[in-house]
Amino acid sequence: MKRTAFLSGLILTSLTLASSAREIPVLAPEKAGLSEAKLAEVDRFMDRQVGEQKLAGGIVMVWHGGKIGFFHTYGLMDREAQKPMTPNTIFRIYSMSKAITTAAALNLHDAGKMGLDDPVSKYIPSFANLRVATTNGLRAPTRAVTIRDLMLHISGLTYGDGPDALKEAYSRLKPLESTNLAEMAEKLSQVPLAFDPGTDWNYGVGIDVLGRVIEVVSGKSLDEFLAQTIFRPLDMKDTAFSVPPEKLSRFAANYSRTNGLKVIDAPAESKFAGKVTLFSGGGGLVSTAHDYMRFLAMIERGGTLDGHRILQSKTVKLMSSNLLPEKAFPIHFGKEERLGAGYGLGFAVCTEVTSWDPAAHFGEYGWDGAASTHYWISPSDKLIVVTLEQIMPYEWDTERGVKKIIYDSIQK
Repeated sequence: MKRTAFLSGLILTSLTLASSAREIPVLAPEKAGLSEAKLAEVDRFMDRQVGEQKLAGGIVMVWHGGKIGFFHTYGLMDREAQKPMTPNTIFRIYSMSKAITTAAALNLHDAGKMGLDDPVSKYIPSFANLRVATTNGLRAPTRAVTIRDLMLHISGLTYGDGPDALKEAYSRLKPLESTNLAEMAEKLSQVPLAFDPGTDWNYGVGIDVLGRVIEVVSGKSLDEFLAQTIFRPLDMKDTAFSVPPEKLSRFAANYSRTNGLKVIDAPAESKFAGKVTLFSGGGGLVSTAHDYMRFLAMIERGGTLDGHRILQSKTVKLMSSNLLPEKAFPIHFGKEERLGAGYGLGFAVCTEVTSWDPAAHFGEYGWDGAASTHYWISPSDKLIVVTLEQIMPYEWDTERGVKKIIYDSIQK
């Protein structure tokens, strides 16, 4: 099985894992406080996944105690072209975009330019006209939607699921097909809310609306503001809303499992390879293992990395703590309740270890992306893990398959 390991003996700059070798050294597992023998089980698991055509290829990257002790690639980034997975492969990260956009908005909050409890209508006036869909028609919400509501997914905005009036408006207006965030926000202001703000949790387009708020407050397009505030300071050179021609050779194909693996988005034909004008802060970014680990390292270190402070430490605490009101807890997708999972300003947070995620550690926080990408941070273990692949719809295999192994690999 094709697998590449990046261990000690390789100089850091050859991997471009950090702008400073002092910040994120790449070492053998034991040098990072991890068991190499135990982590070999991750290799065996990932090799089986590729061999059984459950995924074309993937990456698992583990940071422990400020050091990367495991960075392995598996299989192929493009089966049709027989291109091996490489450490700088570019992935569609979909909803892993949400934490980045939220962090950018919180940067504005830290600068005193935006309040968490500001009504969204302060920045998008049409949101003052929102209505709630009920079985008896439409009515005014009990209170205004706030910036905090958008970040926590308790605004009542959805991806089109909810009461019939909401579904009808969503189908008619097609907000996700807008040409830019301003147009999208205006359309969404005409879609009824699924519930009163703060009374339930529903995954939806709130972070895309937050992206528009960022544009209004900063006076810059979202792509420009993210580049200025997050990507350039953190050396995230391959994170963007599109893949330029010179990088297409590193862009992975996206697959579904249909009697094996079927390509659903080839690199050269992907929308990410073309001109993008709708900068979806909720799901529109592409990135690499290196880049996303840099972002998470900034979070784990309290909002700063390589001398660049992106967020205040107290703000990072808001991101990594459960802030859901009791009536909105736990987070859920339809009838599927994720017991023991709360939500902060950008991340899901483990509030209790349950049968939903028995390998989780209390206080662990993270999220995932629609193409089966995943990440988590465990503060008590000083651990960050990023797993990347391209399979849709979301498959739990990698997350569930490697989590306990990685936790068990930590040397006491």
